[in-house]
Amino acid sequence: MAFARQALVAALLVAACARPEIARVTPAPLSPAPDIRVGVVVGGGSLTIGGGAPLVLATQQGGWVGEVPAAGTATVEADEGGLRVRLASGALSPGASLLIATTGGETRVRLDGRDYRGTLTLEFSRGRITAINVLDLEEYLLGVVGIEMGLRGETDVAALQAQAVVSRTIALQRLGRERDRGYDLLAGVADQAYAGVGHETELAGRAVLETRGQVLTYQGQVIDAFFHSTCAGRTAPGPEVFAAANRPYLRSISDLDEAGRPWCAISPRYRWREIWTGDDLARTLRQTVPAAGAAADLAASLRDVRVLERTGTGRVARLEIQGGTGSLSVTGPVARQVLRTADGSPLRSTDFTLQVTREGERIVRLIAEGAGAGHGVGMCQWGAIGRARAGFSYRSILSTYFPGTDLSRTY
Repeated sequence: MAFARQALVAALLVAACARPEIARVTPAPLSPAPDIRVGVVVGGGSLTIGGGAPLVLATQQGGWVGEVPAAGTATVEADEGGLRVRLASGALSPGASLLIATTGGETRVRLDGRDYRGTLTLEFSRGRITAINVLDLEEYLLGVVGIEMGLRGETDVAALQAQAVVSRTIALQRLGRERDRGYDLLAGVADQAYAGVGHETELAGRAVLETRGQVLTYQGQVIDAFFHSTCAGRTAPGPEVFAAANRPYLRSISDLDEAGRPWCAISPRYRWREIWTGDDLARTLRQTVPAAGAAADLAASLRDVRVLERTGTGRVARLEIQGGTGSLSVTGPVARQVLRTADGSPLRSTDFTLQVTREGERIVRLIAEGAGAGHGVGMCQWGAIGRARAGFSYRSILSTYFPGTDLSRTY
């Protein structure tokens, strides 16, 4: 009976890994894309699986664990000795890992209410759970381009194609680099946003399909690619933000049209303004300053917040906060984390000026007026959209933001 169940699991997993059509278009026969491992949950304590297609649960070696019926759910918890699965029929303890696949020809696995293509692997480590989505890299890109670029129109296709190439380049660069973590990259902005099937769009699928296998290379090597939301008219060179990003293709470029207007001026984040009262600012700094390695009493009596130095592109290179019994000097990227907004988000960019209002020596109001969103290195997403609407091809967009690179097909 155990042998039969293992054979069944193997057959179901083969079916689960079948490649679905992308955006309802059948691609021409090409070399298969590699699989990628995406950390969709890291450090979880309890996860819910199921609620959609029926699931089969197995060990990494293909041993039978159990099933979750269609529309049924199960809870996976971190127990003292490993994972613990709570099904309607009872509890199971599969050990330190659990493989989850769909059955009956379905291709989507549901985790915490979100559907993913491919399979899921849950791994137990140090009392917590890591959930890893394993899927074809091209299928992964459907969810990346869909959420990174949002709902776009036909005039924006070239921008989506450019995003597909850049995101594919990033993904291929990450493959196998840190396998000791169990995954190639994360599903958040630390690498690039990925939200599974729910954020796929038809135009994103078309962009991925039409650029299949294409990546950016420099002197025959896949490049270190970066992108951001809105550059506000000029991108930043790599070393200005990332110490290890001194690359000839990551240099600052002017992103203005013939009339001198930024291509990304259409962005809703092109100009922005943030305001803190003295009390709001002190409350924010009590939360963020300790994380920056300084004493929390800096926020006790705020005297000044000022820009000490700017980069060659006009962004904040160093910021100083004076208060309490001393001062704190931080780099521009850290300043974004320290001067968080009312909802807890980082400041949109390092391209900002400050206006300080005092009563005596005490700050009672701080205003930051800024431009752009994101770190500013590499491709400006809203600039790419502006260029696409003006008729630029994705090849032209990519060669602009990554000068000197080539577009190469890897599979």
